[in-house]
Amino acid sequence: MKALVMMRRWIPDSIAARMALTVVLALLLTQAISAAVYITDRNDGPSPHGPRVLLQRITAIVQLVESTPAPGRQRLVGAIDDPFLRVEWSEKRSRFGAVKEGFPFDMMARRLRDALNDPARPVVVEVRRDPVPPPIAVEPERPRWNENVRLSVRLADGSWLSFTGGDPLEGPFRLMRFALWMGAVLLVILLLSVWAARRLTAPLAGFATAAERLGVDPEAPPLPESGPRELRVAIRAFNRMQGRLARFVADRTQMMAAISHDLRTPLTRLRLRAELVEDPEMQRKMLSDLDEMEAMVTATLAFARDDAKREPRGPLDLADLLQSLCEDRVDAGHEAAYEGPAHATIDGRPVALRRAFANLMDNAIAYGGGCAVRLLPEEGQIRVVIEDEGPGIPEEEFEKVFAPFYRLERSRSRDTGGVGLGLSTARTVLRGHGGDVALENRAEGGLRVTVTLPR
Repeated sequence: MKALVMMRRWIPDSIAARMALTVVLALLLTQAISAAVYITDRNDGPSPHGPRVLLQRITAIVQLVESTPAPGRQRLVGAIDDPFLRVEWSEKRSRFGAVKEGFPFDMMARRLRDALNDPARPVVVEVRRDPVPPPIAVEPERPRWNENVRLSVRLADGSWLSFTGGDPLEGPFRLMRFALWMGAVLLVILLLSVWAARRLTAPLAGFATAAERLGVDPEAPPLPESGPRELRVAIRAFNRMQGRLARFVADRTQMMAAISHDLRTPLTRLRLRAELVEDPEMQRKMLSDLDEMEAMVTATLAFARDDAKREPRGPLDLADLLQSLCEDRVDAGHEAAYEGPAHATIDGRPVALRRAFANLMDNAIAYGGGCAVRLLPEEGQIRVVIEDEGPGIPEEEFEKVFAPFYRLERSRSRDTGGVGLGLSTARTVLRGHGGDVALENRAEGGLRVTVTLPR
């Protein structure tokens, strides 16, 4: 289980990275299989440059040159000579290096005599002085030579045929060159895979951005239909859903605004009739109910208009806004204190945010006797904390108080004022800015309201 968790941590999180990784792993597996097949095929039989094959070639070359007349031998040797086995013919043996005897040099000479079926054939093995690589690599029963070792065979007419090892890089560095080629191919494939994966997933990233933006700005323009067929179908459905949501919100707003507006006329008539009531106590109660109804209608009309959605967004100094709100409430005789930086700029709708924070601060003043506002800039967001010293709210009511027209009967009754739209309006505005609001009771008493907004 732990191994599986660790493996998942190393798996990329983005679709583009996963697509590129899948392509690279598939090609890497293909290359590994090809390399295994290549190496296996090479090991199935003797190497074309291995000791046995070279011994067979030397034997055949000696027999061929020996059967060729002297005038044509030089041309024949020139045609036989190749980078892997240097062949030279001369009337006399030139000096190459020190003559070596003993193991494994005697073994090389003996095997060549056996192949030529001539036990008395003169065979000389020479090694250059101070060779750079080891002169002879010895494997069990498989001696071989390189460019520092020369094997000379005397022909029947007394001339000499000499053989020297070929390119030393061909043996030790063959696998290294193969690995470098594999690495270069893999790097090119990786770069192309990442580029192609990003091109393919770019419309999907735009789709995700639009979906996130829908919760903040329902009036955002529709997405262009681009990308693969399946993604175009999803974008088309998303655009239709966005249009339906916009129409639904508009119809709801118009309906609530129309109802709230139409209620003003009968309320005005009722107020006029209440003035004619002769009983003072009855008149007072009727006018009080009418005032409350009118306040509810006014608040509902403001909530339904949803000005925050129509107001353009722009740079806003949130610190200055909060300080201004606190000063206004101090001037009105309430307790309100601000703590935080002098400036903190965000992108938002000034009127809507002012109304949201004003509702939260008025709520704290009305039910807690005052408010303390703290602004805390953080990485990627701004946090605003509003605290009061009131009775607090039961935890089971934290979510309910955000519902429109919901009021707590015991601690926050109608006698304190308000119609139950302050918190609902505030959360609607804050969520429309990509933020949110949360409630919690303070340990020392009172309510703490925490607002988060993106920077």
